Amino acid sequence: MKWGVVYSAEINRKQPALLMLLVDQSFSMSEPAGQGQGTKADVLAQAVNNLLGNAVLLCSRGGERIYNYFEVGVVGYGAKIGPILHGADADRPVLPVKELAENPCRVDAVTRRVPDGAGGVVAVDQQMPVWVDPLSDGATPMVSALTYAEPVIASWCAKHPSSFPPIVINVTDGASTDGDPRDAANRIRGLSTDDGAALVFNLHLSAFGGQAVTFPDTAAGLSDPNAQRLFEASSLLPPSMLEASASLGYPVRTESRGFLYNADVTMVIDFLDIGTRAVTPTGLKDLMSPTADDAASDDGDDAADGDNDGSARADGDEPTW
Repeated sequence: MKWGVVYSAEINRKQPALLMLLVDQSFSMSEPAGQGQGTKADVLAQAVNNLLGNAVLLCSRGGERIYNYFEVGVVGYGAKIGPILHGADADRPVLPVKELAENPCRVDAVTRRVPDGAGGVVAVDQQMPVWVDPLSDGATPMVSALTYAEPVIASWCAKHPSSFPPIVINVTDGASTDGDPRDAANRIRGLSTDDGAALVFNLHLSAFGGQAVTFPDTAAGLSDPNAQRLFEASSLLPPSMLEASASLGYPVRTESRGFLYNADVTMVIDFLDIGTRAVTPTGLKDLMSPTADDAASDDGDDAADGDNDGSARADGDEPTW
């Protein structure tokens, strides 16, 4: 496939990027994740919270000012289907990253062991915002989850015609219990902005191993019919994602798709990180460079709150985590 100039739109507040996660919350997610990491639901919730925290940091300047370069939606599916981000609901399933930063459901105090720069480790207390908690209940209505997301993504594309296309990442540990997900996924992939078609990626979690399949370019060798369906429901990786995947050590080819099967804990974290990198094709340095638009907005924000700190919020309102 020749990509041309698609999937290259600049990311800014007038052209934000959308990252939507579809999270399997079925009963089977209560199974152990392996490697002593708790349940699959625990691992997935931690990975999603890490991703959201990284997205906030990526859009932050000076630890206070947060720019709405991203909009984020997280849809859970199991016994219920719907938005699971704190502050989101059926009427507002997608939140700008600034609002996301200001509304975690809680902030946990955790102690982590980090390198001390001299070959050892040191314990450091950190504040960790939590937006999503682990849940495992019900069946795996994957088709219904994709169908739920479709009009949300269609509406977003209509409102942001010049933006980088939406990225939808479906994370599951099993087969769909309400039908073949390919048609629903293809309908989402048929939606687009001027910069290209919406991207749908699928990640299958494994509890105890099995041969992992990473970013394949063919369904040959996938003996599991469910794996074949998820492969066919996945988009080709655009150049920015091919580069991000290769930088993390994954073997990729021109026709590789955004599909992982029998993924372990590390792959889950990598996959979500790759999704974030894909919507910052110009890199962090360019994304965070001051612009005239930023300065104008800063002036307007300071006029609104009167504290001359570059934030629309009054002093003391900025997130402290």
